[in-house]
Amino acid sequence: MERIVEFMAMGGYGTYVWPAFGVVLAVMALLWFASMRGWRKSELDLRALRESRRQEEIAKE
Repeated sequence: MERIVEFMAMGGYGTYVWPAFGVVLAVMALLWFASMRGWRKSELDLRALRESRRQEEIAKE
């Protein structure tokens, strides 16, 4: 148990290291969520454009 506490303290720098890891994880999670949201929106836009094009082709015939 003492080794874990020593590891978490990181020679006195643990108070800086662990919050930095937390910030990095939070930023990466936000970027992932934003990317997935943008990807889904792009997929919906592409689907709508394809359907619109399909309707135009049918109307031309």
